[in-house]
Amino acid sequence: MAAPMLRWGCRGRRWAFARVDGGSCHRRGAPTGSTSNRIRGESSVAQQPLHTAQKTRKGEHKWAAVVGLEIHAQISSNSKLFSGSQVRFSAPPNSLVSFFDASLPGTLPVLNRRCVEAAVMTGLALNCHINKKSLFDRKHYFYADLPAGYQITQQRLPIAVNGSLIYGVCAGKKQSQVIPKTVRIKQIQLEQDSGKSLHDNLRSQTLIDLNRAEGQLRVDANISVHHPGEPLGVRTEVKNLNSIRFLAKAIGECQLPLLVSFFLLCTMSMRDKEGKQDYRFMPEPNLPPLVLYDATSLPAGADPQQVINIDQIRETLPELPSVTREKLVQQYGMLLEHSFTLLNEVGLLEFFQNVIKETRAEPKKVTSWVLNTFLGYLKQQNLAVSESPVTPSALAELLDLLDSRTISSSAAKQVFEELWKREGKTPGQIVSEKQLELMQDQGALEQLCHSVMEAHPQVVMDVKNRNPRAINKLIGLVRKATQSRADPVMIKEILEKKLSL
Repeated sequence: MAAPMLRWGCRGRRWAFARVDGGSCHRRGAPTGSTSNRIRGESSVAQQPLHTAQKTRKGEHKWAAVVGLEIHAQISSNSKLFSGSQVRFSAPPNSLVSFFDASLPGTLPVLNRRCVEAAVMTGLALNCHINKKSLFDRKHYFYADLPAGYQITQQRLPIAVNGSLIYGVCAGKKQSQVIPKTVRIKQIQLEQDSGKSLHDNLRSQTLIDLNRAEGQLRVDANISVHHPGEPLGVRTEVKNLNSIRFLAKAIGECQLPLLVSFFLLCTMSMRDKEGKQDYRFMPEPNLPPLVLYDATSLPAGADPQQVINIDQIRETLPELPSVTREKLVQQYGMLLEHSFTLLNEVGLLEFFQNVIKETRAEPKKVTSWVLNTFLGYLKQQNLAVSESPVTPSALAELLDLLDSRTISSSAAKQVFEELWKREGKTPGQIVSEKQLELMQDQGALEQLCHSVMEAHPQVVMDVKNRNPRAINKLIGLVRKATQSRADPVMIKEILEKKLSL
């Protein structure tokens, strides 16, 4: 149970939701995890209230929602937050529990350095102010999977505060316009997680597992609806949401004027939410203040293993998504929404960059093939990028064949489909075996165009009468005769010359 936990949260407009008393739909349900390493924080979905998408009828008032999210994120570490117990997925219940985890008398917490570094890194990535001095507190409440009767957290002075995260929302008729939005991060804090309750309904009993629960992400949504210009409504909380889909549904349902039920059949009001006075916060007597340093305040002769340097952690930060997206737009001239897609699919950006390195094709052509054809096949078969049968090298070779006009675009799609069959053939081999090369014999193509024109005199007449669709029909007939092996540009040039257009 004494596991590292990062908690961060956002605030809604004009309202810091995290500790405001009010009505609540508060459900403990499946706990966020017994001993998981987490960062806990509080953040808002947007600076402006969200308005319901429902069409307002005549005489009705619009509703606006203020939303704040409390996000529990698991830290990747080898041991727990306050003990040396190992962290291992699917370990037997209570097999990784120290005396401190079990809350035996006389045991003391020992802070995990890795978890502090992860909290600082998260704070820097979210543009937070890192407090060089932060404090630990005890938050008291009773629950069966909390044997100590209190939880070690950071209530008074957390490790990071006042951050922000910019994200994009697709808008417009074709969802092609990206509107930037800003989430305000209230704070990031390290927090010990509770245990995990396993409910056995058949035996009418509850078992407790103090191992790490492996809940990688949990969100508590705090929602209030009101008429614009009027006071904010009663704050309502839906706890322990474990997916973006359920979070969106909870927020959407809570925008309705009647706050009786969020999930209709699934969610119900359980109890009022505790306030500060209920938790009886007090300083944690067994942990001194957490002191961090930067390059200017680092004591002379300090042992690097005994201190945490904020500037040193900042230097190890990977390139943030917003910076990567901006580079993609500037370097390759792609649309902003395309850069979002490349970053949102795990492994897709690396795949794209590897194709770019190995092909002569223009970046826009690569972007189109990766986001439309390649990603489309992945979605159709519910595969991850790492599971793709088509490698970046294979796609690069295919695009080179297309760029050199060795094959047509329709033939390229045939080749890609063959590559997807996992037969181990290269694009060049497929083109050769299936005879998909474009016709390079100018004389043979001219003769074929002449034959098609003689066989379709009415279409030829339509072309001469300036029918804009007729020339495309004639090109299609020639391509069909060549089994799509003729370059449409070359066909058009030959036809226009013969028809003296």
